[in-house]
Amino acid sequence: MFRVRKGTLVSLRQMFFIEPVVTCLSPNVHYMVCEAGFEIKENHVINSILSDRGEIRWRVITEHIRYRDSGQTLEYINSVRSLGPICECVHLHLQSLTIEQLEDRFMLWFQWTNCSEIFLEMLQTIKDPDATAVALNLMKLTSCLERALGDVFLLIGKECPFLLRDLLASQELATVFGQSVMDVLRVFIGSPDGLNLRNILWHGFASPQEIPVKYFSMLLFLTAGLGQLLRNYLLISLTTLVHRPYIIFTSLEDLHIFPDVNQELLSLAEELVMKSSIVLRNMVPFWVTALASFRQSRFADCVILLLPQLESGLRLLFTTVNKCPSRLMTAESSSLYTTFDEMLAKQFNSEETNQLPLLLGEPAMEFLWDFLNHQEGPRVRDHLSHGENSLNDFPREIANCVLAFSITLLCRFSEDEIGPIKSHTLLEPLMNCGSHYCSKFHPATQLKKQILECIRSINTWTDLPAVPEEQIQEIAGLRKDVDFPCTSVIADIFTQLQPYLPQNIRLFVDSVNSLPTEKLLTELCGKHIPVLFCPRMVLEIIVVLRQISTQCHQVSCQVISTCEARYKQWVNKSLRSRQRNNYLCMRRNIRFLSPVLQVILILITLELISIYTVCEKNVSDYQQYLKFLKLILQYTENLVTYTSPEKNKWNETMTLTGKALLKIRTFLGKQLALVQLVEYQPEEI
Repeated sequence: MFRVRKGTLVSLRQMFFIEPVVTCLSPNVHYMVCEAGFEIKENHVINSILSDRGEIRWRVITEHIRYRDSGQTLEYINSVRSLGPICECVHLHLQSLTIEQLEDRFMLWFQWTNCSEIFLEMLQTIKDPDATAVALNLMKLTSCLERALGDVFLLIGKECPFLLRDLLASQELATVFGQSVMDVLRVFIGSPDGLNLRNILWHGFASPQEIPVKYFSMLLFLTAGLGQLLRNYLLISLTTLVHRPYIIFTSLEDLHIFPDVNQELLSLAEELVMKSSIVLRNMVPFWVTALASFRQSRFADCVILLLPQLESGLRLLFTTVNKCPSRLMTAESSSLYTTFDEMLAKQFNSEETNQLPLLLGEPAMEFLWDFLNHQEGPRVRDHLSHGENSLNDFPREIANCVLAFSITLLCRFSEDEIGPIKSHTLLEPLMNCGSHYCSKFHPATQLKKQILECIRSINTWTDLPAVPEEQIQEIAGLRKDVDFPCTSVIADIFTQLQPYLPQNIRLFVDSVNSLPTEKLLTELCGKHIPVLFCPRMVLEIIVVLRQISTQCHQVSCQVISTCEARYKQWVNKSLRSRQRNNYLCMRRNIRFLSPVLQVILILITLELISIYTVCEKNVSDYQQYLKFLKLILQYTENLVTYTSPEKNKWNETMTLTGKALLKIRTFLGKQLALVQLVEYQPEEI
């Protein structure tokens, strides 16, 4: 049972359509993709399209593009009708060639894509076309093609468009390939008015049986033809195509979220696919092939297949709980598709509350936001669909996460009669991980990570090599027993912060250098804060808090680097008199700077925890709060400058620190920065 609307409980059986869904393509889109290109019955010979030397005759192809308004506007449906027989001719020709002949005649012209070996696999698919394999390879083709076209764009342009439709409509690509050639591509993959093959597959609308294989063959053929045109352009322009490096997934250690999906779990998943309410019957082949791909260690293929099906399954839930069943279908060109972006938002239709987050629950929503949306997360759908990842080196860790999460959804949204499967001991740890997931890539979570990394860096200061006391000579103006004049200010700040700390933690100024700050910050950062649908004001404050933390860490790194370098110079007796004085001054002052940085880290951690209450106050309080944070940011930025190896101004550093501490004490005294902390209790779902 799941809570969909407040006070209303419904069963899974009640939630879904009684009639099985036959297609997710709207009538117009279904006609365009599955029928329009088959209406004209004409026979073309391949020699009219492909010369004896293997050169593609683009003029023959572009003559089948139809326009209206004096040739200014593409007429998509008539273009698809006219191109249909050409596509059939090309497909039959490619299918008639042996693998060796295909490789010999076309591989050279795929090299411009920087992934010719993947295109060889695609050519092999044509020989014995399986509907699911065709759909999978078509998604890979559009991904690789978009990336390669972006590289070509940068031969002329400055910043590559993010969306494929904007890239295909660019003047830069028209300059290289010709406008009529780009219009051909727009008919196939560049507009919701055309076949739109990329989007209907990547967004989970088309089933394997709904993608005519001849369109896949034609796009392979066109990709080779683009390679020929590009060769001519590069020869004439005397330029070289440079491929952008692939995006490498980082922070893989943060992705050990679920147990490894083993063979037994894969077998259970196969059973769940056949029983789950979120799997449309016509989409089952995609799920089955995704599981098989994981077994075969084809991790990119697994994720490419799973992501559209997750979107399809969540769309079914979205349209059901929000009572908008018509939006299960592809939208027409005049309106937007129902995609992840809208399904994971707080509202839809501008004002209505989206019920899907209430149904899925906070952990599932945070996982989806982490893996799809957050800028510092994997953003797997964006990177894969736009060709930004190497398909041959896709991390198993990410595939395991996406697959494991998918299995938890399959299990949650399955009918009661599969109880024995749901209660299987192998599923229990998987479901437990899914139900306790907390965001790892939200800016607030990244701030916590930064804070802990910073305090660990500061804690290493005590291990820095120091000059033995017996080696230190009396230096004019430098007393080793000098006290920091702002010690009493730090004591006052500790007193102000104490009410907001855990009861088992007490701050004492006389033990500041032995304060177990890392333990304190670890405990504070372990507190759960709501990150789903963060208000804009909260995100703005988090940005400043992260900047402060970054500056503190930079100061720590500079202190460590300078101390180590100066100590070596001291030992080697290569320091001049003024440098020796400065080094000893630095060694004295970092004893006082360390607790100051720790105070700032404690302060910004407490501010992170209390941030929502502050932002719920009036705008005036929020502006004062933000101004206060920017004062701290300015102080830490100045610290970075003064403690840099180039400046190394330690007397100025401590003067600046004294002024900053006074401002912090004054502001905290007004009780504007912090509120009493309470444990966050998430809304019942």
